[in-house]
Amino acid sequence: MNTELVKGVNWVGYVDWPVRDFHGYQTKRGSSYNAYLVKGETKIALIDTVKAPYVETLKAHVAALCALDQVDYIVCNHAEPDHAGGLPAMVAACPNAVVVCNAKCKDALEHHFDTSSWKWQVVKEGETLDLGGRTLQFFDTVMCHWPESMVTYLPEEELLFSMDIFGQHYATYCRFDDEADLNEVMQEAKTYYANIVLLYAKPVAAAAKKLLGLKLKMVAPSHGVIWRSHFDKILAAYLDWHVSKPTKKVIVFYSTMWQSTRLMAEAVAEGALESDVTVKLFDLKAVGDTELITELMDCASFAVGTPTLNQSLMPRVAAALTYIRGLKPAGKKAFSFGSYGWASKGAEEAQEYLKAMNCELISAPIICRFVPDEATIEKCREAGRALAAAALAVE
Repeated sequence: MNTELVKGVNWVGYVDWPVRDFHGYQTKRGSSYNAYLVKGETKIALIDTVKAPYVETLKAHVAALCALDQVDYIVCNHAEPDHAGGLPAMVAACPNAVVVCNAKCKDALEHHFDTSSWKWQVVKEGETLDLGGRTLQFFDTVMCHWPESMVTYLPEEELLFSMDIFGQHYATYCRFDDEADLNEVMQEAKTYYANIVLLYAKPVAAAAKKLLGLKLKMVAPSHGVIWRSHFDKILAAYLDWHVSKPTKKVIVFYSTMWQSTRLMAEAVAEGALESDVTVKLFDLKAVGDTELITELMDCASFAVGTPTLNQSLMPRVAAALTYIRGLKPAGKKAFSFGSYGWASKGAEEAQEYLKAMNCELISAPIICRFVPDEATIEKCREAGRALAAAALAVE
């Protein structure tokens, strides 16, 4: 496995092949926790650590390149435990190391760990650290995606350690974008953006604009592959994703009890399919929230279906809508639908979620009692046509 970014700069992290859950995010291709060792003429810096259970691997990777007591600095760009969990063990193993971070990160680390014996160097926006022939420069990236987030730049190599920006939850022994399957990389980058970054799209876009003022030959995030040949592709994608730029795509998702809501969902999809748009239909029993928000992020319009259960919407639909609402995809047209037995509540409650997401409602909730008749099915088809018309209007 090639771990050298440039001479004297190496990846020393951990590839987590089996992980399938990342605080609710379904990581179907695993992940990696990227840490980097930078050697200057006089000083050595470790850029970030790894998740706590894998710190022994990190130690071994560093020790293969230098003695642990030769590490002068450990830079912490972000206090979240997937990056900083191994920090206490590395501080203990590197007795001469000073922890470098911004003030907000220091405060966060002090709440996570016993840091009473640590040596600190608190840095501000734009400050530099001399390694001898190489310089580390630090830039705050507030709310990308925590308040204390920052990135580290190595100007002599035009190399940016971008923390969570431009990352992917993607386990691979290919360290670089031009070694891996680029289609897989971009799909995982999109999934990562939809589930981690989307809520913070504006601060991420602001940070990206600031960082693009730097000369960049290589961008090394904290998860996934390192960008050295296709950075233009991920950058262009970020510019689209940060505004949830809609494509000619319609999404229909639903939960069903006795197949009535399924019949309505299929009718909505049928109506949309009469136009030249992409239509995807999801039964929530068969799709997770991670995949669903990834599809919704760039759709133009969608519909959500739920029966009424206990005078409310189905729990699986509520969970999906809660997840989606939290990530705030922008600029969508939508409506809700569903069947009921003796109390019509489910589709109406689903509509309240849509309002909370600032969706433009193209229809009042479409509801039916027990089994949809042909008039209801046609009403669903007509609503599907309206979803498709919204998608066709995308420029």
